[in-house]
Amino acid sequence: MAGKDFRGLTVLTLESRRGQEMSRLIETYGGKAVHAAAMREVPLSSNVDALKFADALFDGKFDVVVFLTGVGARALSKVVEGVHPAERFVEALRKVCVVARGPKPVAVLREWKVPIAIAAPEPNTWREVLRAIDDNKLDLRGKQVAVQEYGVSNPELLDGLRERGAHVTPVPVYQWDLPEDTAPLRAAVDEMIARRIDVALFTTSVQIHHLFQIADQDGKKGELKEGMGHTVKASIGPTTSETLRGYGLLADLEASHPKMGFLVKEAAERAEELRQRIQSRLK
Repeated sequence: MAGKDFRGLTVLTLESRRGQEMSRLIETYGGKAVHAAAMREVPLSSNVDALKFADALFDGKFDVVVFLTGVGARALSKVVEGVHPAERFVEALRKVCVVARGPKPVAVLREWKVPIAIAAPEPNTWREVLRAIDDNKLDLRGKQVAVQEYGVSNPELLDGLRERGAHVTPVPVYQWDLPEDTAPLRAAVDEMIARRIDVALFTTSVQIHHLFQIADQDGKKGELKEGMGHTVKASIGPTTSETLRGYGLLADLEASHPKMGFLVKEAAERAEELRQRIQSRLK
């Protein structure tokens, strides 16, 4: 039977920029929030790849440009604007086939008045990008394709484009690093191992990578996986769920919409039911 709130369960959030907001939401829904920021955004110390991309774009060497995130699109623009006029970058984009992964890059491109040839539908994973390319019969054979990357590279998407005959150029713009203070994250690993975390909320794949990175540094990777097997794992969407699967874990819940509010509300409503299901499975 679904509950109305967390009923005092201990709920882990690994949010960084919106950590306080997430903690307040958890408490609003009756949970005891444990907050451990898992990441920080770090601009690449060298923007050589981004500037090389811009030069090639201006020279007409790309046929297709794929934008994966709105934040990354803006960051790429800022890098280019440090060397070239902003309008030159936008004008060059208007001359190529532009593919957008979801609503956030779509919004930025519309703001720039750049025509979008293909926009991938929800849930906006790399699979939808490739499917949208296929559905729109975009022939990539022999084409030069640039992919604006975000945080962690997506080898499945890059390989999928290459399988369709494209020559792919990844364009990293910014990356995610561990927080400067990793003590809270290490404490979260220990709490998970000790099975004192009832529910863990994941809003991005990088949080999962960094949690296991810290555990690996301390020689606790296997213990963390074991501990997480006893925890309700709530994922914000398919990409994050897929990352959990990569570590041999299954998301117990995936938000009906990839938004923080939906994730907390739905996890609160089903936490007790999911805990009982996990306990039954482990008996």
